[in-house]
Amino acid sequence: MIIAWRPWLRRHPRTVDVTLAVVLWGLALLASSMAVAEPRIVRAPSPAVALIAAAASVALLRHRTHPHAVVAVTTACGAAISVLADPIGFQPSPFTSGAALAALYSMAMRTDRRTSMLYTVAVAGLLFAASVLPGSGSILTANRIGLVAWILLSGAIADSVRSRRDYVAAVEARAELAERTREDEAQRRVGEERMRIARELHDIVAHHIALAHAQAATAAYLLRSKPEQAQQMLDGLAGTTSAALRELKATVGLLRRSDDPEAPLEPAPGLAQLPDLLAAFEGAGLTVSVHRSGEQRPLSPGVDLTAYRIVQEALTNVTKHAGTSTASVRLAYTRRLLTVTVADDGRPAAPAGTPGYGLIGMRERAQSVGGRLLAGRGSDGGFEVTTELPLETGESEPDPGDGEHEERTAR
Repeated sequence: MIIAWRPWLRRHPRTVDVTLAVVLWGLALLASSMAVAEPRIVRAPSPAVALIAAAASVALLRHRTHPHAVVAVTTACGAAISVLADPIGFQPSPFTSGAALAALYSMAMRTDRRTSMLYTVAVAGLLFAASVLPGSGSILTANRIGLVAWILLSGAIADSVRSRRDYVAAVEARAELAERTREDEAQRRVGEERMRIARELHDIVAHHIALAHAQAATAAYLLRSKPEQAQQMLDGLAGTTSAALRELKATVGLLRRSDDPEAPLEPAPGLAQLPDLLAAFEGAGLTVSVHRSGEQRPLSPGVDLTAYRIVQEALTNVTKHAGTSTASVRLAYTRRLLTVTVADDGRPAAPAGTPGYGLIGMRERAQSVGGRLLAGRGSDGGFEVTTELPLETGESEPDPGDGEHEERTAR
C-alpha cells in the first residue's frame, strides 16, 4: 500500500509539505492544551504557543530548498514553546517540537553523516535546555527524556534511510556500468569477428581468383598450339572455381544463425591441406618446394589456420607479382614456435592499380594468435615472408620492433 502511494507523493511534494505542516501545527496545539495538573483537561491553546507553532510550520514549508535554515528556525520555535510550557501549565513533548523533528529528518536526508550528527546533537541539547530553563520540578521527566529520544531517533532514521538510498544508487550504478561494459565487450568481439571473416574472404578470393586468372591465361596461350594441355588447364580451372565456391560457402556460413539450414560442415583448412594447395599452384604454373625441419608438433586450430592462410596469401603474391615459376616454403618447428618462410627468386613487378592488403592481412593474422611477421627483400634478390607463430595461442607476444624492419609495398 505504501509502495503504491510513493509515486503520487513524489509527484505532489507541495501538497505533502502543506499537509505535514498543518498536522504538526495541530499536534503542537493539542499537546499544549493538555494541562499538567489533575484533572488532565483539554483547554484552549495559548495564543502565543499557537503563533509560534504556526511560524514553525510555515518555515517547514521551505525544508526542501533551505534545510539548514529551516532546522534553525523550527528549533528556535520549539525552544520558545518549551520555555513557555511551565508558566502556561503543560509539559514539552515531541509533539510541541514536531516541526523541528521533521526539519531535522529532512536535513539529515540531504547532507552527510557528520553534519547530520552535529545538528542532531545540537537540536537535542537546545530543546532539552529550553525545557529545563524555567527550573521548576524534576529535570529528568518522562516527557523531556522522550523529547530527546525522539530527536535522536529522527536523526538516526534519516541517516539509515540515506545510507540505504546511497547504497541502492551505488548498486544501480555498478549494474549500469557492468551492462555498458558487457555491451562494449560484445561490440568489440563483433568487430574482431568481422575483421577475421574479412581476412578469410580476402584470402580465399585473392588466392582462387589469382589461380583462375593464371590458369585461364595459360589455357588461352596453349589453346592453338597444345590443345590437350589447354584442356587440362581448363579442367584445373573448373576445379579452382569449385574450390573457391566451397570455401566461400564455408566462410559466409559463419554469418548464419544457428537455426539456419545448410550450415557449413567443412572444417577450417590447415597445414594438413598444404599438398592440395601446392598442387593448385602447380596447376597454375608455379612449382613450390617444401622443406621441413625440427620435430613436427601439433598446432592449435587458430595457429594451424593462420599458417595455412599466410602460405596461401604469400604464394598468391608470388603468382601475381614475382614473375617467377618457382618458390619455396620452409616449416621450422622448435619447442615453442613454428617458423614459416615463403621465398621466391623473382624480381619485383611494376605496381599496377591500387596497392592491396596482402601483407597487412598476413601481419594481422599473425598478431591475432600472438605471433609476428616480417616481409622484405631476401639475400638472393627475391621476396621473403617469414612468420613466427606460437605452437599454442598466447605463448608468444608480437615483437614491438617489427615495424623497424624494411618492408616492400603491399603486393
